[in-house]
Parts: sequence; C-alpha cells; structure tokens
Amino acid sequence: MENVIDLQNIDKNYYIGTIVVEALRSVSIKMKPNEYVAIMGPSGSGKSTLMNLIGCLDTATGGAYILNGTDVSKMEDNQLAEIRNREIGFIFQTFNLLPRYTALENVTLPMVYAGASRQVRTARAKEVIESVGLTDRMLHKPNELSGGQRQRVAVARALVNNPSIILADEPTGNLDSKTSLDIMNLFDDIHSQGNTVIVVTHEESIAKRAHRIIRLMDGEVESDEINKNPVGKS
Repeated sequence: MENVIDLQNIDKNYYIGTIVVEALRSVSIKMKPNEYVAIMGPSGSGKSTLMNLIGCLDTATGGAYILNGTDVSKMEDNQLAEIRNREIGFIFQTFNLLPRYTALENVTLPMVYAGASRQVRTARAKEVIESVGLTDRMLHKPNELSGGQRQRVAVARALVNNPSIILADEPTGNLDSKTSLDIMNLFDDIHSQGNTVIVVTHEESIAKRAHRIIRLMDGEVESDEINKNPVGKS
C-alpha cells in the first residue's frame, strides 16, 4: 500500500538575526491511507512546525516530503495552495469560520477555490453538514452557534472536497469536556469512513483515541508507537 505521507529526513530551521533555531531535525515519518495518528509533544517540541509542513502551509529547510506520490518539497506557494485545497482538510482550535457567512456558505468555500459550480457546491455542502448532524443549523452564522456546533461546521468544511488527509490542530482546545467527547466521536466516524486522520494535541485523552501516537521532543521523533487499545466511540 502506497504511503499517503512520506517525510524523509526533514529539517526545518528558523533564523532570528544570527541565531539558527532548529525546529525539526532529521524527521522521517510514513503514514498509510486510513491511519489515525496523534502527534504529541510539549511546547517547543516541533509539533506545530510538523503540522504546518504536513499541511503544506510551510516548506522544509532540508529533506523531502512526498504527499500521495507527489514531491511537494520544492513547490511554489501557488502550487502548495492548490495541493492544500485538494488533498488536506484543516480543522483548527479557533474554528476559523468567516463570521458574516452562514454555516452552509462557510462549508462551500473550499469548493469555490476548487472551481466547482454553485449547484455542485451547495449539494455537497448540504451532504457533509448533514453528516456532522447540523442540518437544522446550516443557515445560521457562527455567532448563532455554540462552540461545538462551530467546530462541526469546521469539520464539514474540512470534509467537503473529499481530501485524502484530515489534519486537526488541538481540535477540542476551546471546548468543554462533553462537547470535546462529541467532536472526538465524530473523528472516529470520519476515520471509519476511510479518511486518514492526523490530530496534533498535547492532551493524552485525545491522543489515546488515535491508533498510532508519535511523540516529538526538541525537534526529533522521540517515539512512534501503535496504540493497541485506542479509546473508542462512546
């Protein structure tokens, strides 16, 4: 089975004046389709940098990144934007919804960038909004929704282009414990439908739901282990 993600000896340096900060050092990670992976690590471990590289929001200083068979390491910004929109569905801690748009309009946005017709966009957006249990809220704006509902809209938006990877950054960071559980149950559903799910988190309870846990420390992979007893949907 071909890897959906193949990071080969990835280095990422940041320069502050004459000081070089090594955010990632020779990181090599492979992920197959339909894996459910948690990336963990304390502040400064490199997990956010790694997420940005996997999500094609940034490029490495050294090494190669093969995404679904395409080397994206040396791509220009416009090429990366196209790959991002097609291959990766993002879910952020702060939801990143446009406040003046309804839930339906927010969900259709990735399809606008992909060039889909209005009819196709609307039909597909309604389909994914229904799949996350928000049919009765699709014409509401973000300020008319609870935090959990807003995150469900963000999940629907991430799914709308049928991406090969769902990439979530602290997806329950702004939610209470019951709502967090609802969202993580939704992630279980997404994974069971065949998606590759990557969750960047500092919370052990969230990571334990994944089937594989990668821990970073000081820009290096400290451990990469199969979670034999993932906490399932409840």
